[in-house]
Amino acid sequence: MKPLVLTLKQEPGQRLDLAPLVPHLLEGKSAKDIAEIELQTTREKVVAGDIFKIRSGGGVETIHFEGGSLRFDNVGQGLKSGEIFIEGDCGKCAGRGMSGGNLVVNGDSGPFAGSAMSGGRLEIGGDTGGFLAGPLEGEMEGATGGLLIVRGNAGERAGDRLRRGTILIEGSAGDFPGSRMIAGTLIILKECGKLPGYLMRRGTIVLANPPELAPTFVDCGTHQLAFASVFAGLLRPESRAAARLLSRPLARFAGDMAALGKGEIFFPA
Repeated sequence: MKPLVLTLKQEPGQRLDLAPLVPHLLEGKSAKDIAEIELQTTREKVVAGDIFKIRSGGGVETIHFEGGSLRFDNVGQGLKSGEIFIEGDCGKCAGRGMSGGNLVVNGDSGPFAGSAMSGGRLEIGGDTGGFLAGPLEGEMEGATGGLLIVRGNAGERAGDRLRRGTILIEGSAGDFPGSRMIAGTLIILKECGKLPGYLMRRGTIVLANPPELAPTFVDCGTHQLAFASVFAGLLRPESRAAARLLSRPLARFAGDMAALGKGEIFFPA
């Protein structure tokens, strides 16, 4: 069955909430029905047909956005199954609350991508903003599951309050990566900013090029971990560079002793 194709007519004049355009909410709707869906905005009432040329292939399990914008917020929010591809950029909260399926952004994204994510796969081909997989104001936890891959760079506090799941950043990350982590795994393949693992309680951070760690992390020696080799095998289809990093002998530091102290930071020995 051919995908549903939404072609951007022109750059929108205001921010748009694309949360209604996910497969489980479009099931059973015709192209005309989809065109009449209202997109919550900041100023004027807008419907999907004002923004996109809509071409239905008979199914909605796969959605292609031809053209993106940093004004597209909440792309793939609440995705449960199926696939969404966006050829271009998107705004804040891409993939927020998704529990399954596959969301691919072939461009940059704004902050809070993968926030409240509990499952599925989110891939960002370019750079992403701050608080990757982190909680919004008033929330106590970041992502609780799933696989989040960033091919470019990430802003500050990637993985803030991460509860479960895996984050892989192939580029660099800003300051405080893995801050206040509760559990889960964060891997950064290039540079990262200051104080990785700041106040982390549990969880695992793997850094290819670590900065100087805070004095509240304790040297636990060098390890060749069997689990790391198994994990490398699982990640190899997604990132050969990450698999190579995990296959090497790794130095382990435990911390943050200023918090619970059951987290760990690994880097090449």
